Amino acid sequence: MNVFAQLFVEFFQIGLFAVGGGPATIPFLMDLTNRHDWYTKADVASMLAVSESTPGPIGINMATYAGYHASGFLGGIFATLSLVLPSLIVIILIAKLLQNFDKNPYVQAAFRMIRPAVTGLIAAAVLTIFQTALFTAEDGGIQIPIPQLILCAVFFAGMNWKKLKKIHPFFWLLAGALIGIVFQM
Repeated sequence: MNVFAQLFVEFFQIGLFAVGGGPATIPFLMDLTNRHDWYTKADVASMLAVSESTPGPIGINMATYAGYHASGFLGGIFATLSLVLPSLIVIILIAKLLQNFDKNPYVQAAFRMIRPAVTGLIAAAVLTIFQTALFTAEDGGIQIPIPQLILCAVFFAGMNWKKLKKIHPFFWLLAGALIGIVFQM
């Protein structure tokens, strides 16, 4: 199977099953690292950083980045369109059936259970990204980068502190980039 067919199949499946938006694509992207040599797990952390700092939905940005890594400019376009296609099809079908859809008790029950499942998938992805971004394996052991952990804790606390919650995430990312440049972290 050529790379474009593989991109279509993989990203169509991700688009079909990544319920919950862009962050829900992360576990699927991590899984692709086990089955294809398009990018590494460390690249997923980079993809997430780039996707968070550029305009547009995270999942679409990450699909574009991953497709570009797999097969250049056309791979990026192909992966992006493949990711979006299932949503387009589902939305068209839902719009057609919408009047009866939201009142159906089976559909309501399914969505009540999908939410915790999506939350678990996103939490697992966050843990994997956390481990990949902050802990590096060297010579069979794990190196714990204290400055990066402190920065992570400060940013986490800052984003959750009532007075600082109003600061846009872009400025947190910019601050992290500047600290990294200044201190060569």
